[in-house]
Amino acid sequence: IFYLFAVCVFTACCQCFICPVLCTDGLCFNRIIMLPIYFQVLDPEQNHSFTDHYLNVPFDLSQVLFIATANTTATIPPALLDRMELIQVPGYIQEEKMEIAHRHLIPKQLELHGLTPREIQIQHEATEGIISRYTREAGVRSLERKIGAICRAVAVKVAESQHKVTEPNCGPVSEKDKESVPEETKEESIDDITDLALPPEMPIVIDRHALKDILGPPIYEMEVSQRLSQPGVAIGLAWTPLGGEIMFVEASRMEGEGQLTLTGQLGDVMKESAHLAISWLRSNAKKYHLTNAAGSFDLLDNTDIHLHFPAGAVTKDGPSAGVTIVTCLASLFSGHLVRSDVAMTGEITLRGLVLPVSTRDSGVVKT
Repeated sequence: IFYLFAVCVFTACCQCFICPVLCTDGLCFNRIIMLPIYFQVLDPEQNHSFTDHYLNVPFDLSQVLFIATANTTATIPPALLDRMELIQVPGYIQEEKMEIAHRHLIPKQLELHGLTPREIQIQHEATEGIISRYTREAGVRSLERKIGAICRAVAVKVAESQHKVTEPNCGPVSEKDKESVPEETKEESIDDITDLALPPEMPIVIDRHALKDILGPPIYEMEVSQRLSQPGVAIGLAWTPLGGEIMFVEASRMEGEGQLTLTGQLGDVMKESAHLAISWLRSNAKKYHLTNAAGSFDLLDNTDIHLHFPAGAVTKDGPSAGVTIVTCLASLFSGHLVRSDVAMTGEITLRGLVLPVSTRDSGVVKT
């Protein structure tokens, strides 16, 4: 029993690795107590003689395959991660989500809500808006929930229309009044009722404007390519588990003591890339005619530099922003604008080389 419980806790713990106190059969296991058990269970040199101290029964786990899932490996201790074989499963790109939605999710939700294609039509631009502005995930669970919310709103409209059609407009008609109605008028009335079975506003078309009425204001605002109007701004290409993004890098200079300020919730690797970029630019300032505001080739002479990465609520890290930072700073000190139709990614070295990056099809396709 304890072994099965440990496996379940291990799988749940790896998904977010924030394991509070878990209680079962009167026993409490917290993260500190369970980690040594994970190490022993996953270590091939020890798991052949794993002993459960609760049942005091030995287990041979050398032939057991443990499968765990995780949204990120950043919160898994390195010692535990070293005992695993890591398989990266990329998330769906936007085009794949579009096909999944129109082939599977929308028909499924229409059936669940008693709707037909004659009553509702979700356009491709609406699906694209849901994916980019109302969901941000590697899978399609939130996308399906949003589509379900749209179907419920349309189902209410359809029910209200049918209620208006079947609602009587007058009181009961006597036999004498029925006889006084000509036959031609009776036939026209029957035809009118038949036509009203499907109200004239059907089907309800869901477009970008309808999304705001049903789902509310957009939750996420995507960075869009815009013309760069001043030096010191460059466009980077970023990859995330949720898809590719473009990222604007902004730089400004001011009088100061030669300090470099970095903002935007950056990781240690990206901070090192920024320091590496400014070092390379200072060593090659004369070669590329880069000067500070006073005209000196010492770029940090009485000059402070502020480098900012927008969307400060999102954590950013990785070496691939190096070439973007160099371009941004070079634009700042040279006074030349960066092309607005180019996004870049790549790690730089102190010699000025741009190293190749791993293939990220989601990043390229998204941009």
